[in-house]
Amino acid sequence: MDIVGFLKSQFICHLLICYIFIVSGLIINFIQLFTLLLWPINKQLFRRINCRLAYCISSQMVMLLEWWSGTDCTLYTDPESYHKYGKENAIVILNHNFEIDFLCGWNFCERFGVLGSSKVLAKKELSYMPIIGWMWYFLEIVFCKRKWEEDRKTVMQKLLNLRDYPENFWFLIHCEGTRFTEQKHQISMQVAEAKGLPKLKYHLLPRTKGFAVTVQCLRNV
Repeated sequence: MDIVGFLKSQFICHLLICYIFIVSGLIINFIQLFTLLLWPINKQLFRRINCRLAYCISSQMVMLLEWWSGTDCTLYTDPESYHKYGKENAIVILNHNFEIDFLCGWNFCERFGVLGSSKVLAKKELSYMPIIGWMWYFLEIVFCKRKWEEDRKTVMQKLLNLRDYPENFWFLIHCEGTRFTEQKHQISMQVAEAKGLPKLKYHLLPRTKGFAVTVQCLRNV
């Protein structure tokens, strides 16, 4: 084992990484709180500042994915479209098999310069979580309760509010709506059978309402 691998395996290294993330994250959250004073004066400046502050937090998570875990994310794409990545807004569809799937999405956001401004459709409960949840609140992340009757109006309004966002952003969305488990897969395939839809082997049945509304509200932004 080389010296870097040895350091990565040490508890003191893990403790130091956690300490830096928690302390710096809470400081940034505190600074974000004061940026609210800018909202009624200059909303776009508020947004630009919070994109930079959010980057200070999310980039630490991407560092852990790339440096500490050694994860290598590979992008297969059309070479003709490659030069557009990061230079225009995009809706990015992800599968949700593991807890760290969103980090892989952040990895690509970092590569193309949109990590600080990236958006997600997240559970309302996450907005109460210190550091990342609070960071998302100031980034105008779209939170939902997973009850379409209650979510429809608020989700559409939050998405429409992003139409004048001053930074290019990627909207990361898990169309399956939740993380893949064998139990959830069995239930999902029962629903697919009842609706006469194809049964998926490795994925849950996509929840199309959130995706359709996202496309509708963000089209041509």
